[in-house]
Amino acid sequence: MKTFKNLVIPYVIWSSLMLLLPMLLIVFYSLISSGNTIVNFQFTLANYVRFFTDKDFLLILWRSLIIALETTVLCLLIGYPCAYYISKCSKKKQNFLIMMITLPMWINMLVRTYAWIGLLSKGGLISTILGWFGLHDVELLYTQSAVLIGMVYNFIPFMILQIHSSLTKMDGSLLEAASDLGASPMEAFWKVTFPLSLPGVISGITLVFLPAVSSFFIPKLLGGGSWYLIGNVIENQFITVGEWNFGSAISVIMALIMMLLMALVRKADARAKKEGV
Repeated sequence: MKTFKNLVIPYVIWSSLMLLLPMLLIVFYSLISSGNTIVNFQFTLANYVRFFTDKDFLLILWRSLIIALETTVLCLLIGYPCAYYISKCSKKKQNFLIMMITLPMWINMLVRTYAWIGLLSKGGLISTILGWFGLHDVELLYTQSAVLIGMVYNFIPFMILQIHSSLTKMDGSLLEAASDLGASPMEAFWKVTFPLSLPGVISGITLVFLPAVSSFFIPKLLGGGSWYLIGNVIENQFITVGEWNFGSAISVIMALIMMLLMALVRKADARAKKEGV
């Protein structure tokens, strides 16, 4: 047993160097003012005060949360019926459909997002289809709708896979028992299927909302700079402006928000599992 414990040491060292140390550096930079050196520095909360006292940054944060919430809701509304349909298919067909959902994920997300520029631009496939219905003047690219489409397209597989996993683990005899007790198919779904699939729903919400709220290249490519989200602010502070201290402070704030959301999700997941049992 002692030998097996020693095998964990390389992983602990790797995690400390690649995960913990960078995070500690970000926290450190967020607590000092620009121009300080590692040898001579002064702690300050000015970077955090600046963020919470500037209405523009708070507006961008609020916009990011709203778009992430809209993305999550759309992924749930589209993903749940897809996952439910797949779970009712034969095993062979399920494997094929799951492969079709995961196949686009084999391609880099940046490349897939670039493809949507061609689809949403004037003369693209979607604008051509809209033209068939007389909607020639509808602008899709560089709008909030384009950003939302890109978000849903990139993150919906996570929702479908998590819900499908919960649905396939469900005991089918429970639905038979509900039917024997006089429950209609709709009643059986809401009282048996949906509650038992909640752990998958909650996991899917987590895997969609957290990356959506911090995404920066999807709004940049499909929003054309018109829809500036919190991820773009962080990128701009580090790469363009060069204010690493303020960018670090925003990163820490976002990390704390995500940790809070994950704690709430875990609590809801634990409650869902308890009710399911």
